[in-house]
Amino acid sequence: MTVETHRAQGTKGREDSNAFDTVGLSGTAPLLSVRNLSVHYPIKRGFVVRREVARVRAVDGISFDIRAGETLGLVGESGSGKTTAAKAVIQLKKPDSGSIMFEGRELVGLSASAMRPIRRKMGMVFQDPYGSLNPRMRAGDIVGEPLKVHGLAESGDDYRSQVAALLSTVGLSPGMAERYPNEFSGGQRQRLGVARAIAAKPSLLILDEAVSALDVSIQAQILNLLQDLQEQYNLAYLFIAHDLSVVRHISDRVAVMYLGRIVETADSEDLYDRPLHPYTQALLSAIPTPNPIHERSRDRIILKGDLPSPMAPPSGCHFHTRCPIAADVCSLTDPELRRLAPNQSAACLLASGYETAVR
Repeated sequence: MTVETHRAQGTKGREDSNAFDTVGLSGTAPLLSVRNLSVHYPIKRGFVVRREVARVRAVDGISFDIRAGETLGLVGESGSGKTTAAKAVIQLKKPDSGSIMFEGRELVGLSASAMRPIRRKMGMVFQDPYGSLNPRMRAGDIVGEPLKVHGLAESGDDYRSQVAALLSTVGLSPGMAERYPNEFSGGQRQRLGVARAIAAKPSLLILDEAVSALDVSIQAQILNLLQDLQEQYNLAYLFIAHDLSVVRHISDRVAVMYLGRIVETADSEDLYDRPLHPYTQALLSAIPTPNPIHERSRDRIILKGDLPSPMAPPSGCHFHTRCPIAADVCSLTDPELRRLAPNQSAACLLASGYETAVR
């Protein structure tokens, strides 16, 4: 299974036709295909006449594919554009340009009424299990709301039966349907969020930092639940996180974002064993290890400076202001995402593929 990634068409020097494969090893068309997606936020000033004075390039020409049953991990620092990209995919935020094909249908430009039946096939689990549930609704009503919205229950008995089955599926007792969210723990609330997300039997789940607010032991339980549900229902996941150790546990492939762009994509095993982009290498070097001897002896890559403003990104390679191996050319040339290994691409002028390095 592969995930394609390339830069916006028509932008000189940004795209390598060998960096992605439109069909991939599985030979099947993608469930979700995102091409050249850009989302900008205008900054306006003025009291009487408000004029646009700048634009925040939250997402700047990213592309990727997800196939049925596959998990794509989308990682990067806070402010890299991960959540904005997710909102654009599910059409909670309208993109400025690009294409979003879901199950063969273009979503960009669809009206709210046209999107309604499509949203049945897309579910979303949010980061905050405390803030994403209505405190005035009982658990059963929260889980069953998609059934009512999409008319998926034939009768009251059928509705209650489906709600009970959904609660059981995520590891909660059907008797908890009468409780309110404040009567649940954080992990149980996130299970409610997952139950609500799968109620309409979607084919794609977007998980936006879905476990980051939970304790480590509870994170493991939710991740195991998600893997069980994926196997049971052949769900595709867009798994957004900043914790690379969590992403490694659940993802088939990983895309690394920096300042609104994807700078590296790879199969999960290849990315963690042989990261090619300096930014990916820095992220991986920050993951703590349980072995104290190894932790003391390993080298960490400390990035200098802060994440640049997406309103005024650096010229050339956006990462060159913080890159430990940057050269003069990096400030002049905007690197394309290019294929450097069979299942790995990176947007770096100085990176070389591990197969080339071996030879």
